[in-house]
Amino acid sequence: MPLAMNREVFITCAVTGSGGTQDMSPHVPRSPAQIAHAAIDAAKAGAAIVHCHVRDPETGKPSRDPALYREVTERIRDADTDVILNLTAGMGGDLMFDGTESMHRMSPKSDMAGAAERVQHVLDCRPEICTLDCGTMNFAEADYVMVNTPGMLRDMATRMVASGVRIEIEAFDTGHLWFAKQLVAEGIIPDPVLVQLCMGVPWGAPDDLNTFLAMVNNVPPHWHWSAFALGRNEMPYVAAAVLAGGNVRVGLEDNLYLSKGVLATNAQLVEKAATIIANMGARVIGPEAVRDRLHLTKRAPL
Repeated sequence: MPLAMNREVFITCAVTGSGGTQDMSPHVPRSPAQIAHAAIDAAKAGAAIVHCHVRDPETGKPSRDPALYREVTERIRDADTDVILNLTAGMGGDLMFDGTESMHRMSPKSDMAGAAERVQHVLDCRPEICTLDCGTMNFAEADYVMVNTPGMLRDMATRMVASGVRIEIEAFDTGHLWFAKQLVAEGIIPDPVLVQLCMGVPWGAPDDLNTFLAMVNNVPPHWHWSAFALGRNEMPYVAAAVLAGGNVRVGLEDNLYLSKGVLATNAQLVEKAATIIANMGARVIGPEAVRDRLHLTKRAPL
C-alpha cells in the first residue's frame, strides 16, 4: 500500500474496558464517578472520543447495569469539558463452558442476552457512538467464546441506527471486516462508516505489521478508521495507525503502563499519544471537528 499519512488525527480513549484489570492498577476506574472523571481528564488531555464500559463499583467486575451507564453518561454530559461519548454494546455475548467435557451446556458464568437487552442502555443514554463487535471469536480464556451471530448483529445494528447513534464497527479479524461490508451493502449501517481495528487481542488478528496492513487494506477507502494494539505495542500503534492513514485509540482498557514498570492514567496515555502525533507532523483534532467529520449529534439521555 502507498504511504498515506493522516494529518488530522482524532484520539479515542478507552477508559476502563471489561477485562480483569480492576486489581492490577489503582488507576483503573470502577465507579461511574471514577469512570466519568477519567473520561473528562482524557478529554482535557486531547481525546476527542471516550469509549466507556461500566463496572460494579464495589468489585470492579464488568457490568451491564443500565443505571451505571446512565450515571456515567449524565456525569460526562454535565461536565464543562466537551467530549464525544462512545458506549460499548459488546456485553451480553459471553458464552463460557465448564471444561471440555461439559460442552453440551453453557456455564452459569456465561452472560448471554437478547438484542433488545444488549442495546437498551444505548437507546436510553443516546451517546454519539456505540460499538458493534462484528464477529464471533475465541476470546483469550480457555473455554470462552465472544458470540455475535449474523442475525444478532443485524438486529442490534438496526436498533442502534434507528435510535440515531453512529455505529463504530469493532473488527478483530479480516472476516469481521468482510461481514461489516455486508452490513453496509445491505443498507443496515449508513455512511459515514466508522471502524476500529483491534490488533493483538487473543485470538483475533495478531499485531504484526503484515496482519495490520492486511486489515487496513480491507477497509474501504471512504470509511473512517482507527486502530489500537494491546500492552507494550499500544504506543507503536499510534505511529503505525497515523502512518497508514488512520486515527488512534489508547487507554487503560488496552494497556496499563506508561513505560516499563510505570502505571499510567488514561490522561497520561492520551498525552503521550498526542505527543507522538504532533512529533510526526500531524495535528490532533477535537470533538467538534470529529462530529462534523462523522455527522454526529450530541444529545442528552432520555
